[in-house]
Amino acid sequence: MFVVIGATGTVGREAVTQLRARGSRVTAVTREPATAKLPPGTVVVQGDPSVPSLPEHTWDGAEAVLLTSRAAVASSPEILSAAADHGVRRVVVVSASTVEYPAGEPRFTAGFRALEAAAEASGLGWTILRCADFDANALAWVPQLRGGDVVRGAYGTAATSPIHERDIAAVVVRALTGDDDHGRRYVLTGPHSLTQYDKARILGEVIGRDLSFLELAPEQVRAAMTAQGLPDEVPDRLLGSLSDYARVPGPTTDTVAELLGRPALDFAAWAADHVAAFTH
Repeated sequence: MFVVIGATGTVGREAVTQLRARGSRVTAVTREPATAKLPPGTVVVQGDPSVPSLPEHTWDGAEAVLLTSRAAVASSPEILSAAADHGVRRVVVVSASTVEYPAGEPRFTAGFRALEAAAEASGLGWTILRCADFDANALAWVPQLRGGDVVRGAYGTAATSPIHERDIAAVVVRALTGDDDHGRRYVLTGPHSLTQYDKARILGEVIGRDLSFLELAPEQVRAAMTAQGLPDEVPDRLLGSLSDYARVPGPTTDTVAELLGRPALDFAAWAADHVAAFTH
């Protein structure tokens, strides 16, 4: 049985889906079980990753745990200690490529370093997945595209190799269920380096609209996000990393293909999987 902490996040939800598809038993930890909408047969447990103590029955029969939530930075040592006490043998942590390829404000990278350190000190077999930014971050464009064909944002030339959540989850499943990845740190990216201009163009091609990206000053973007009621951490995280990626592109690796034996899914494949989000 596998425990997924952060089960309704981008990676956690896909990991649960893939584990259930192969017939594995899964306990999914989420703050809001009533709205989780996870695959049939998933055991859903109410739990807050930021709180060190999860319900005791979370660990019944568990052999491995996936830790995907940044909210668990402070609580992760206690959570993993409890896991070890209940016989869990390994942990997989979804971290960030910025640990190895610095970008953005150091305080955000420090959180991922703390998650990694907790796993490495836990006594469990561990695997660290240092991921590039997610293709799914483009879902933040949905509200703008409801009113037109222009995506507005800062640092249009910021370039990364964004990764499909299906690929991250497939590596997660491999690491949770096998023994080949213990003690390994992998940098996972998509197959192509793309600017924001590129992503808007590709998304438009897939959904059948002539989309464009309009670059705004960072201060305008920050003001708009703040006006929406978002906490300062959100524009700080976004604009800090984009600023750095406009100067030096993020990494591109072949690790997904090497681990899965197939090419990594590109941004067009992600867009095709999420057409409904941009057309309804």
